[in-house]
Amino acid sequence: MKRLRALFAFLFTLTLLVPAQAQDLAAFEKRVTVRKLANGLTVIICRRPEAPVFSFTTLVDAGSVQDPRGKTGLAHMMEHMAFKGTHKIGTTDFSAEQPALERVEKTYAAYDSERQKVFGRDPKKLAQLEKEWRDAIAQADKYVIKNEFGEIVEREGGVGLNASTGYDETDYIYSMPANRTELWAYLESERFLHPVRREFYKERDVVIEERRMRTESSPIGRMVEQFLGTAFDASPYHRPGIGYLSDLQHFSANDAIEFFKTYYVPSNMIVSVAGDVDPDRIMPIIERYFSRIPSGPKPLEYVTRQPPQNSERVVNIKDPAQPFYIEGYHRPDYRDPDDAVYDAISDVMSNGRTSRLFRSLVRDKKIAAFAAGFSGFPGTKYPHLFAFYAVPLPNRSNQEVQSAIRAEIERLKTQDVSDDELKMFKTRARASLIRSLDSNPGLAGALATMQMRYGDWRELFRQLDRIEKVTKADIRRVANKTFVENNRTVGVIETMKPAAASKGAQAQ
Repeated sequence: MKRLRALFAFLFTLTLLVPAQAQDLAAFEKRVTVRKLANGLTVIICRRPEAPVFSFTTLVDAGSVQDPRGKTGLAHMMEHMAFKGTHKIGTTDFSAEQPALERVEKTYAAYDSERQKVFGRDPKKLAQLEKEWRDAIAQADKYVIKNEFGEIVEREGGVGLNASTGYDETDYIYSMPANRTELWAYLESERFLHPVRREFYKERDVVIEERRMRTESSPIGRMVEQFLGTAFDASPYHRPGIGYLSDLQHFSANDAIEFFKTYYVPSNMIVSVAGDVDPDRIMPIIERYFSRIPSGPKPLEYVTRQPPQNSERVVNIKDPAQPFYIEGYHRPDYRDPDDAVYDAISDVMSNGRTSRLFRSLVRDKKIAAFAAGFSGFPGTKYPHLFAFYAVPLPNRSNQEVQSAIRAEIERLKTQDVSDDELKMFKTRARASLIRSLDSNPGLAGALATMQMRYGDWRELFRQLDRIEKVTKADIRRVANKTFVENNRTVGVIETMKPAAASKGAQAQ
């Protein structure tokens, strides 16, 4: 189960439980149709005729974990490129644009080859090769109709056009009027049938700037990157999802196409549609368009497992910024039998103003502006972290919030949670499920995720059975197994005065 969503107030939760009978498994089985196309693509249709609209999720079972060695950030780049159109959309003349794009790749390969030389690099030759490459980009840009894919979607009533690349998977979403299903099927299948290398290096520069803004110019961003790199020295979770700067400056559009050919195959994708759609009418449309995508074997997956940690690890960043504290503990992946127990711990410790960390650190001791604990960091598909973090108030220290967090962890290990805490966790979990199914986008995404992770969307409801079975003893047992010193990685931002920080940077 993914991390529990936002808190519902208790009275509102009770009102949600009234229609819960219509949200149970038996009711959904009557409305959900699942079919695997001949090319291996899994399609899920959920009829929900409350309004004449529908939403979809195209889920690709590949994320940043699948980035090739030396090419981190490539999964994220592939997501960006999926909005650049096709051989028919986004171009004035693809027959002329295609050779121009091939010229871009040829000149880039020559430029990058010279640039990567350790010995014998010729600065004059490098400058000339770079000029030829940039001239080729300018020539290819003459054929581009910018943002045409998105403009078509919006012009036809589409909203919420978006995508995201996580460590575990990549998803593409938007919603459209119910009378635009065939247009949607054409557009969505076309961009995976005919991917293009259009504006690749301009988009790569956008990602580089994104990295500079979110990581290199952000003390918390830098700390989190180093924190994950320290906690995961073997697992691919140690790599930044956005990519290392040197990799971003190196990989090519051809590399992105190779990534696409490997992972964007029907057997590795799920298309989930929810809304005012008749399965008998829309399924033939989906088959007509999506069956055009060539089949391919689902990629074999081998991911290095993180060895057991044998000592506490610490990342300490000194910066003229607000202090920040985080500590993380290794835990198994989402398939672990105790996954629901970790959800319970997260809820008791962090869910809302009645949670233990808020009451202790924010309300009572007044040492933190915010404090929380959560699972699924930085993903859930592979063994990951359960983390606790806090933002100290002015004139309060990381040591103070650390001690307060550790005290709450120790209480979790030595004392049973109360009957009310356990009951409220289970009530909120059910309410959270109901809320997630109360919108077409949430429903399409949830069905796709469960089908991808478990091979059966029904796990969306079965997880409630596992939640109901969580006991007080389970919480103490898991807390004592997981939250131990040798399994802990700590990250802190220690505030320095600007002058001292400047001297430290010069010394480095």
